[in-house]
Parts: sequence; structure tokens; C-alpha cells
Amino acid sequence: MPQKLSVIIPSYNEEHRIGHTLLSVSEFLKKQPYDYEILVINDGSKDGTAAVSRGLGAQVPNLRLVDNQENHGKGWVTRQGMLEAAGDVRVFMDADNSTKIDEITKFLPYFDQGFDVVLGSRRITGSNVAKDQNRLREFLGWVFRTIVHTLVPVGVTDTQCGFKAFTASATTAIFPKQTIFRWAFDVEILALARRSKLKIKELPITWVNDEASHVKLSGMINMLLEIIRIRFNLWTGKYK
Repeated sequence: MPQKLSVIIPSYNEEHRIGHTLLSVSEFLKKQPYDYEILVINDGSKDGTAAVSRGLGAQVPNLRLVDNQENHGKGWVTRQGMLEAAGDVRVFMDADNSTKIDEITKFLPYFDQGFDVVLGSRRITGSNVAKDQNRLREFLGWVFRTIVHTLVPVGVTDTQCGFKAFTASATTAIFPKQTIFRWAFDVEILALARRSKLKIKELPITWVNDEASHVKLSGMINMLLEIIRIRFNLWTGKYK
């Protein structure tokens, strides 16, 4: 059981979803026996994401908004939030609430067992994908996973699930070395965790596909280029 849990929510143009997500997270955390904080890291949104988050300050205890005026990429603001957090366990989750914060209840016992990183997976036995993605997105996901397992094997089934938890010490071992800030940042942080010989556990989660979220072919190409860059960084010792 953590003394304090930090929940990091990287957000870009989420004004229509962030309010519901914050209220849901808060309702769960208020019932828990440990201290907590909720960090919304705004990635230079062009809509009212920051205003909605700021306006919920009275309803959501321990909420902090980090309001970046420029867009840097989800990986950049995730790193920022993880390093600014104060919890001895730190979890980042998607602003669309596709995996709800109550999944953390399954994660916490593994930290007591000595694991450094605990990941949500939509691919292992016991996972519950409440609403499937369309066939094109499923195919692109399969292509991406095949490339990752070939070029940067990290020993997990689902690198892209947006629900990942780290101890404070794992956070400081991984995130300062991060160099990928957009498409394939999840792969890089897992590669860094593996390179640091951290103890990693993958657990099944419930995940609901948000049909408003899209991945374009150009995004897949950018992911491929970033994975090649990660492979090159590993070969050349850039992460030392």
C-alpha cells in the first residue's frame, strides 16, 4: 500500500472528456486509505482543457494543473508529470478514462512484492476489452506490435496501453533518460526499464475503446521511425 499515490493525466484538447474523468478519479481516490494527488498536464491545448480542469478545483481535492502553453507531445508531458509528482507510486492514465483508476487496486499489491513497474495489458488472459477497435486500427496495432517485438523487444504484450504505474525510484531511473516524446514514448520507457533491470509485471485490465480517438497512417509511420531511433540509441549506448 503506498503512502501517497500520484495520478498523472496528460491532456491535449480534452475539454469534453477531462471533467468526467477527473470526477471519476476523485470519487474513487477519496475512498482510499492512502494520500493522493491528481496532476493534469495540459499539452498546449487549443480548447478549454485547462479552464475545465481549473474550474473543478473546488470539487476535486488535491488536483493540480500544469498548464503548458506550447504542445510538446504526450511523452513530454507524461515525463513532466511523472517527475513533478510526489507519490511513492505514480500512475499515468489516459484523459478519455478508457481504463478507470480503480484498476490501480489490482496493481498495488505487486509493489509490495518488490515490482518496480506494473503495466496494464489488453492482450493477456483476463483482460476485458469492452469495445473493440475497428479492423483497420486492429491491423495497424498488430503491425506495430510485430515491429516492436522485432526491433525493441521489451518482454510485454501491450506496450501502448495508457495505464502504467511506477515506483518513485523507477521513475527517477527511467524518465530523465527519455528522448522520445510523441508516438513511441511508451516503448522507450519500457526499453529503459528493461535496460535498468527493473522488475516489471503486466496485468490484465478492463479497457473501453473511445471511438473519438484515432490513429492515422502518418502516425504509424512516425511510430516506426521513432522505434528505429530507439533501436539505434540502444546500439550506440545513448542511454548510459
